[in-house]
Amino acid sequence: MLNGSLPNGLCELKNLHTLDLSHNNFHGSLPECFNSLSFLKLFDISSNQFTGMLQPSLIANLTSLEYVDFSHNKFEGSFSFSLFSNHTKLEVVAFINDNDNFMFKVETEHPAGWTPMFQLKVLVLSNCNLKVIVPSFLLCQKKLEILDMSYNSLEGRFPKWLIENNTNLQVIHLGTNYFSGSLSMPYRIVPYISYLNLSRNLFDGAIPPSLGLLNSMHVLDLSHNKFSGEVPKGLLTNGFSLLKLSNNSLHGEILSGNFSLGLIENLLLDSNCFTGNIGNETITSWDDFLVLDISNNFFTGSIPDWISNIGGAFVARNNRLGGQLPCGTTSLSFLDISQNYFSGTISSCLNIQSLEHLHLASNQFHGSIPNSFRNMTNVLTLSIGDNSLSGSIPKFVGELVNLRVLLLEKNEFTGPIPKELCQLTNVSLIDLSSNSLSGSIPACLQNITGPSHLAYDHIFIPLSLAHFYSIGEYDILNKAYSSIEQSDIEIYDIQDEVQFTTKRMSRPYKGIVLYLISGLDLSYNKLSGDIPQELGLLSKIHVLNLSHNQLTGSIPVNFSNLASIESLDLSFNNLTGEVPSEFTKLNSLAVFNVSFNNLSGRLPEMKGQFGTFGKESYEGNPLLCGPPLDNKCLEESQGTHPSHEEGNDEKWYEMDMVFFFGSFGSTWFVFMLGFAEVLYINPHWRILWSNMIEGYMYTCYYFLYDSARNVYILFRK
Repeated sequence: MLNGSLPNGLCELKNLHTLDLSHNNFHGSLPECFNSLSFLKLFDISSNQFTGMLQPSLIANLTSLEYVDFSHNKFEGSFSFSLFSNHTKLEVVAFINDNDNFMFKVETEHPAGWTPMFQLKVLVLSNCNLKVIVPSFLLCQKKLEILDMSYNSLEGRFPKWLIENNTNLQVIHLGTNYFSGSLSMPYRIVPYISYLNLSRNLFDGAIPPSLGLLNSMHVLDLSHNKFSGEVPKGLLTNGFSLLKLSNNSLHGEILSGNFSLGLIENLLLDSNCFTGNIGNETITSWDDFLVLDISNNFFTGSIPDWISNIGGAFVARNNRLGGQLPCGTTSLSFLDISQNYFSGTISSCLNIQSLEHLHLASNQFHGSIPNSFRNMTNVLTLSIGDNSLSGSIPKFVGELVNLRVLLLEKNEFTGPIPKELCQLTNVSLIDLSSNSLSGSIPACLQNITGPSHLAYDHIFIPLSLAHFYSIGEYDILNKAYSSIEQSDIEIYDIQDEVQFTTKRMSRPYKGIVLYLISGLDLSYNKLSGDIPQELGLLSKIHVLNLSHNQLTGSIPVNFSNLASIESLDLSFNNLTGEVPSEFTKLNSLAVFNVSFNNLSGRLPEMKGQFGTFGKESYEGNPLLCGPPLDNKCLEESQGTHPSHEEGNDEKWYEMDMVFFFGSFGSTWFVFMLGFAEVLYINPHWRILWSNMIEGYMYTCYYFLYDSARNVYILFRK
């Protein structure tokens, strides 16, 4: 890979026909002298770090150009497409702006009414800040074969005139715009269209049945729109590499009864309103069928046996399916039937050795984890939480060394946490919460350091546009097609998704984010003993939840080494001692909870993240003091004995004298009032009390009288 700025010496090559600098690391501005390369036919500077503005003189003088690709750079300002107006030989133009570059746009309507002298075969203007209308110069184009204006802000109805005017169109990508209204296709469909992507727009109404007549169609993506009604039957019998109808409002019993999926390889029907059972399928070739995604619908009934023949992924999350899992061998690598109504035990007769992602959560399974799970040596995700599984956690789970996500929460598991789980050194998420696990927390969990490299977090469906065209006789297009082949214009995938509680909220984590977050949740169990000091070595962990257990001892001071921690919950235990003041250096800590323990002493200073925590983080610990609590700490030493340090004459205690005398007087008054009440109620005691007082009075009187008389006689003598 070359780098640096371009030398001006290139401008001396006056007869140069091809200048291909793509896929390097060149930077700086393009030399203005390039406008002297009047014989240049192919000009490709894509995938570099060029900056600055594209000078009008640079393009206007290169009238021999047939191929231009300025994609994936860091240009700024506005580029007027009318600079190509006199380039009569121009056939290929590509501008793909990177997502992080908001400083560059392509202007197509200035000056108004300009007329192109070219006839393009490939036009790619992706993420180029095109606004409102489809570029008007396209009205003059008759030979387009590839058109990509995705990721812009184009509005209005679908421009069906593009298809009517360009009978050789093979690829149309208008995804991620603001096209709206019903999808109206030309009366005469162009038979060569092999790729049509209208995803992430605002189309509504029914899907045109005429789309099922496109026998050359390999990819049809209508996802993330507002389409409604039933799916035309012709679509399911076509030979699609990908049919994606996700995230619409489509309905009907699309998979009921006896049906045929033709030669479809990947069928994505998720997030619609489909109903009915999954019927008997008469697919032509199981070897080619890779992905079936029917998640987030209203399918009912059981899973038919033919599902196990799918070669890649079956995703049926969040439906109304039930029954038991079918037996047999499957080549699936991704199985997600979570959030359904499956019941019974998990079939041990199901051969799932090839599985990498297994999601059975939120069903009604009971019994123990089957021994057949020990054969899933390639498994990355094991999510079987929120069921009624019981027994102990098998030790062989620790032998699944590739495991990245282990979710066993909300079951009825008992017994200790197996120390074998410490062998899962690649795991990033462990959730064993809401069970009945007992014993101590294994200290060896410090070995869970997370993955050292990212694994496949989803099933790829790589669909390069190069698969969906025929090059034809144009030599100049070979470069265009090979460039498209090197980088897929769209990567479709089925992403791994799980629920995990962080910062007091259960959140979905999807795709690569699963391996960027690290968490350990052991809450709501019966764990006892001290918190292992070794957990303080989990420096990469983001979430640690040990709440609602029976843990004792103090909070480990070395938890201050959890540099990445964002949520730390130790509430509802029997912890004692202080909250370590060293915790104030945890700069990423957003949620901290030590409530309802037996903690005491002064709280850490309210600085950094600890300045954001309120009383609720500490309630239920009456011996804690200091802000934000109302309990004030003693001004001086908080010991129970006076200080005997040399030169220290200050008192170790502090007494409010007003409070002392007020309390003493009120106590004496209440005592006397009670005594008088007793005498008033009991006459016998009242007489005895009166006689006793009278006797004391006479005794005092005669004592004083005799004393005074004796003193008087003594002084007279």
